[in-house]
Amino acid sequence: MTTIETALSLGVLVSVAAAIVAGIATMAAYVSAVDIAGAAARAAAIGVAYEPSRGSVSLAESGGLVTATAAVPAAIGTMRAAAVFPVEFQ
Repeated sequence: MTTIETALSLGVLVSVAAAIVAGIATMAAYVSAVDIAGAAARAAAIGVAYEPSRGSVSLAESGGLVTATAAVPAAIGTMRAAAVFPVEFQ
C-alpha cells in the first residue's frame, strides 16, 4: 500500500538527487572556467589567438601582465575565474 509518507519521501529523494547533480555540474563548470582562463592568458602572453570551447573570455594587459577572465554558464549561475600570465617579449 502506498501512503502519503512514501510519496513525500520519494519527492524529497528526487529533489536532493537533483540538487547534488546540479552542484557537481556547477563545480565542473568552475574547473572548466579555471582551465579556460589559464589557457587564454598563456595564449595571449605569447601572442596566439585562443577561442574557448564554451563560455567567454575577456583579456586585459597592464604592466607586462596579461589577465584573462573566463565566464562559463553553469547549472547554478555563471562560474568566473581569472588567470594572470607575464607577457613574453620577443
